[in-house]
Amino acid sequence: MSTSTSDRLIETGTPAFLALSCVGFLVSAPAAAQTSDAKQPEKPAASKDLGSFEVTDTALDEGYKVERTESPKAIAPLLDTPRSVVVIDKQVIKDTGSATLVDALRTVPGITFGAAEGGNPIGDRPFIRGFDTQGSTYVDGVRDISAQSREVFAVEQIQVVRGSDSTLGGRGGAGGSLNIVSKMPQRETFVVGGISYGNADYKRVTGDVNVRVSDLVGIRLNAMWHDQDVAGRDAIFQKRWGVAPSITIGMENPTKLNIGYYHLDTDELPDSGIPYFYTIGNAPGTGEIYSAPLIGTGTTIGGTTGTVDRSTFYGLKNRDFRDSKVDQFTLRFDHDFGNGLKFRGTGRYGHITQGYIYTQPDDQQGNVYGTAATNTTTGGVTNFINGGYVWRRANTRYSETDNWSYQGDVYGAFNTGSVKHSFSTGVEWSYERAARGTYVLATGSTVSPRCNANTIARFYCTSLFNPNPNDPFVNYTSDTSTTTTPIVRSAPPTRIINTAYTKALYAFDSITLTEQLILNLGARVDRYTSKSEQAATATGRPTLSRHDTIFNYQAGLIFKPSANSSLYASYATSATPPNSLIGEGQEGNGVVTTAPAGSTIQAATDALKVEKTKSIEAGAKIELFEGALSINGAVFQTKTTNARATGQNNTVEFIGTRRTRGFELGFNGNVTPEWSLFGGYSYLDAKITDGGFTALTAAAVTGQAAKTVLVPSVNNGRQFPQTAKHSFTLWTDYKVTSALSIGGGAFYVSRVFGGYSDNRTATQTTAGVVTVNPATKVVSRTIPSYWRFDARAGWKINDHLDLAINANNLTNKTYFNQAYTAHYASIAPGRSVFGTLNFKY
Repeated sequence: MSTSTSDRLIETGTPAFLALSCVGFLVSAPAAAQTSDAKQPEKPAASKDLGSFEVTDTALDEGYKVERTESPKAIAPLLDTPRSVVVIDKQVIKDTGSATLVDALRTVPGITFGAAEGGNPIGDRPFIRGFDTQGSTYVDGVRDISAQSREVFAVEQIQVVRGSDSTLGGRGGAGGSLNIVSKMPQRETFVVGGISYGNADYKRVTGDVNVRVSDLVGIRLNAMWHDQDVAGRDAIFQKRWGVAPSITIGMENPTKLNIGYYHLDTDELPDSGIPYFYTIGNAPGTGEIYSAPLIGTGTTIGGTTGTVDRSTFYGLKNRDFRDSKVDQFTLRFDHDFGNGLKFRGTGRYGHITQGYIYTQPDDQQGNVYGTAATNTTTGGVTNFINGGYVWRRANTRYSETDNWSYQGDVYGAFNTGSVKHSFSTGVEWSYERAARGTYVLATGSTVSPRCNANTIARFYCTSLFNPNPNDPFVNYTSDTSTTTTPIVRSAPPTRIINTAYTKALYAFDSITLTEQLILNLGARVDRYTSKSEQAATATGRPTLSRHDTIFNYQAGLIFKPSANSSLYASYATSATPPNSLIGEGQEGNGVVTTAPAGSTIQAATDALKVEKTKSIEAGAKIELFEGALSINGAVFQTKTTNARATGQNNTVEFIGTRRTRGFELGFNGNVTPEWSLFGGYSYLDAKITDGGFTALTAAAVTGQAAKTVLVPSVNNGRQFPQTAKHSFTLWTDYKVTSALSIGGGAFYVSRVFGGYSDNRTATQTTAGVVTVNPATKVVSRTIPSYWRFDARAGWKINDHLDLAINANNLTNKTYFNQAYTAHYASIAPGRSVFGTLNFKY
């Protein structure tokens, strides 16, 4: 949405917020730090004997393999870390043409993505091993709260830790966590950057300037400007810009200070995707029915046949928008005591704002396929119930999030006799506050059925087959009023405010018992306090609070058959207390907002339980060709208990359980000096083992009031939503000559489900005997499997210039990349081809 449109439709006037953030370097598990993209001064390259090859250090620096980081919590290299860790290095990010965190994460198997929905704001929502990781994302080891769409222009690498991860990062982390490592000042002076242009009006400029001012001081500035439409999609655009300056004082001294700031400004028209075709009420047939988004030719219940093209957009250009701003500031202090003991202190302040209106196409009321073959008339107004329409449901939100945090670490190494210890211990304190409200507008939400002659005239509903994003939407004071009014933010008393305090202690130790045997231990205790202030009422603003003490631990044993290989077994836990996302994401265990019969809201909140997860993992890692290529594999089981669900008494209980079993294979590095690989395969058998119960109502009959009966949830035994059973990724690059390189990627994701429903009903007799009528059909909202192929060619013009051409989705495959629980699925871009001229001095 353009600025002029925002000014016209939305009442603004809130102050511009400026905050500050981070270029610290505290990671939550072993990752790997690399040098900058800049060409370093020429020096003799040491060669390594890789069996039948010889390769130089310089060649390896351009590959995809990483080994470890200097993070305080990285008490062992990746080879000797008893868990599955994937590190996406900057070279992979660059070669794949990734511009966002989501782009980069698609190179890792086993990660899928969830769509925004009514209770979940727009932002990155990756699922690791079947579990939502939105609240377990870190930047330089510090929790990065708030729903965001993250960029990679200032990113050195992205670390993916798989398995229960609360010991490393605190609350959450049921399936794993993400840590984004920022670019920081380097030893050498350089200037690097890139200018990109492609189809769909793709334009991107990045710059990275590093200056060694003196022996003590280094400064670095990363900047980005991005503007594009979306290939294969009507109307959609994305604009953003960002800067990330940082300074290091005491570059190579025992004592140094790093100061970093990060700003990202985003302006876009959000993509609402395509609605599912069927609902449980109108799906034809019996048995298991897959309801996928309609792409191609379809026929409604009323007999109308039409085509939904991949470019179809159901939103409104002069209503929908998304604006967001991220400001973060970080101070990091390091001191080396010189006797194997070091200290690091990291402080951060972050301020994130977001505002949006986006069209969520339809609402599972049957408008798309239709509920009857013939339309009806009410009060002289035609009700369009024979299908072929989409309600333009408006999801709205404005929010601001503040985060203050500090982490202090003491780490190093010592010996106790012949036993070697690599240890880290630390403290953490944080304060987080999130306030959110909505935009006030009329959308036809009070009209039933949704689509009639009046709502179509007001553009609340649109054609399934031929929507017009340029429809002149006008806002009214209500669905029936003829008085126009600007779209405004909801009043401050209606906003919901969540705050959270964290105090934590943690310790890790990698104990080398012998050259072949290493014991890895870790423990963390958190005191988590959260408070939720609900919308104000006539009697005041209801306020709920929780206090939870959480203990998590991990243990792993590593056996090293050789110096370049390891076998391991590990056990780890995680804990997700209520209100963990403080209103900035979807969580099944949030605070209670209405009181059950015979209770109070606070009592119901106190009764909530902490969701707990345990992971068991065994794996093997090996480095081939003297460390040039890393191959790893793991088998695992992750089980969650205390999930919130409806119990047999139709009250909320903590009986839900979920279980994931699977295995993973991964590889990264150089096969030869010319050939680099990155990717792997993931198999996930992820099931909801106990989803609780579902309430059915037996309607009142003569002599009997309506009755409620509980039946087992339709989710029981079914695959996790937003989780693929099979996924495979491969990215490769081959240097044909010293100047020419070619590469590409293959990516496969199997079928993903959004949610499930069935048509069980309950009836009763005049004697009060209730009968549950079994389901004749189960509708699974789903998106089909897909293969996607990418390609790349690079040409080194000289020591300072090179040209790369990337073609993403080379075959122009139509596929969906996010499955919403009930209403819609997000469609992926079409073929995107862009060239990038890179420079370095």
